[in-house]
Amino acid sequence: MKPVAILGGGPAGATCAERLAAAGMKTILLDEKLAWEKPCGGGITHKAYQKYPHLIENDTPKQFITNTVLKAPKAGDANLNMGQPLLIYSRVDLNAMLLRRAERAGAQLEKTRVQDIERAGEGWRIRTQSGSLEASYCVVATGARNPLRQVGTKFAAADSMCALGYYVPGQHDRIDIQFLPQLEGYIWVFPRCGHLSVGICGKGAATSVLRKWLEEWMTRNGYSWKGQRFYAHVIPSLRSQSLLDNRVSGDGWLAVGDAAGLVDPITGEGIYYAIRSGDLASRIVLDEAHAPAAKPEAYRKLLRADFMDDLYIASLLSHRFYTGKFFFGQVTDRMVQFVRRSETFRHLVSDLFSGAQPYTGLRERVWNNFRRSGWDRVFPQERIVPQEP
Repeated sequence: MKPVAILGGGPAGATCAERLAAAGMKTILLDEKLAWEKPCGGGITHKAYQKYPHLIENDTPKQFITNTVLKAPKAGDANLNMGQPLLIYSRVDLNAMLLRRAERAGAQLEKTRVQDIERAGEGWRIRTQSGSLEASYCVVATGARNPLRQVGTKFAAADSMCALGYYVPGQHDRIDIQFLPQLEGYIWVFPRCGHLSVGICGKGAATSVLRKWLEEWMTRNGYSWKGQRFYAHVIPSLRSQSLLDNRVSGDGWLAVGDAAGLVDPITGEGIYYAIRSGDLASRIVLDEAHAPAAKPEAYRKLLRADFMDDLYIASLLSHRFYTGKFFFGQVTDRMVQFVRRSETFRHLVSDLFSGAQPYTGLRERVWNNFRRSGWDRVFPQERIVPQEP
């Protein structure tokens, strides 16, 4: 029996491989790096570990952070205490933990680069730097820099954001988020085990400009970046029309995680959507009620029913959130001011951070709680992703 091939070993690929192998399906996971580091905080939300308890119930080193400080240029600082902690992992530790779970479930892990894939009858022929193999089905988990152009999402430069940062010595008991007046994005300081991740993510600005802004901010705030380890990475941040047209599946393949463009366009958070899509993809592959030809559409419908409406509303809101005006000031400035002054608004933002408040239903909650303040003007009228008949 030919195995199902998982192309990529990040959270999406590892989760899918674990689920398939645990169900008794012959599974091989191919990745040139396996566990590796990324320029991000590595945060796991309450929504993620509530749905997948193994993300919190493990011995992997992690930080439990409940306090966030939001900063905006003209609004100062605001403290936000989250009811449920955010878990912060090193990405190399998180990926290694998820890969070990896949291997224990019976998946075969092979450290090699996938160079090309082609259809071979009803299956696939996969060429790697160490040889070739045949597979019955492919799950594409190659990340945002997917070299396999015939599978996975297709997105333009305007559908991506750049994330870059430094790992610097230090300890922190909180997360810092700094909004900038000229950026559709933000600077972050995430406390990890043994060091801090200090970085910037955004769209509409060149990488060199983002790095310059980050280094200037780090210098002003006492973080030494010279000689520290530097990382940069591309993150999908799909516009609304790109989400509607998103290529997440096709004949004999399903895409998961960044390779499917499944990232929150506002926050850049993708770990939850990676793990969730890997889980959902495994269900479609295993479901014998769907003939092979029907699996791509079944997967698209499952994504829509689960979280695609939420990502779509986030894509409508993102540009307005970072660059829009509200009461003659920038939206992010006003948000920080409201967090500082209003307990109700603090609860709302805390729920957004934890994943307890989806973007669907956000306008209604804002209207019910803040209709006198005018905050409902910031949020777009909800338009749900069209459902196919």
